[in-house]
Amino acid sequence: MVHDASGPAGINWALDHSQETGGLVILNTFFHLTPSLSAPEAISIFADLLEFRTARQVEPTQPWSFARLSQAIADDSRMFRWLYFWQVGSFFRDKAVREEFLPVLYEQFDENSSTIPAFVKLNKNLGDSIRANSQRAPELVGFDGPVRIIFGASDPYLNAELAQDFHRILPTSDLFLLPTARHYVQMDEPERVAHLILTTRTR
Repeated sequence: MVHDASGPAGINWALDHSQETGGLVILNTFFHLTPSLSAPEAISIFADLLEFRTARQVEPTQPWSFARLSQAIADDSRMFRWLYFWQVGSFFRDKAVREEFLPVLYEQFDENSSTIPAFVKLNKNLGDSIRANSQRAPELVGFDGPVRIIFGASDPYLNAELAQDFHRILPTSDLFLLPTARHYVQMDEPERVAHLILTTRTR
């Protein structure tokens, strides 16, 4: 099962070990570059993804970058916390679930050995990762293991169109769009998602 940033790693592993993969469950995630792929604002800043959403009219003499801004945010714990709570808070549909789990998710960044540097490095490589995975996208057509795609259809970023893109390119997949669920589909609709995972076919 893959979700969010674990999607590329998990899908690449499945492609490399097709016969060892019993099945693949894909929750709101991404892999390759498609017209429907839209990164959250915070990820766009940290990953410098501006060029993925804009067409250059002239070739710049110097590359434009969010690097200084993203590093300033990472270096200021209050600013990083505000951005995290604003961005990730929007990934939940229900206020009660958001208030319970958002502080728990943030704990990894609030400890002495903070994961913020790892988060920054992960996102710096995101553009290159998407480009590399786009070269592998044709291999998805040949993946013959069972695939179940479960997306929160109200996620404005890793959205229903992206789920349909996965469904079109993965020939053995079935698709479930949960209409009111957002990015954390497994938290917005836990019983429904659990049932769909447990009933997924395996080899």
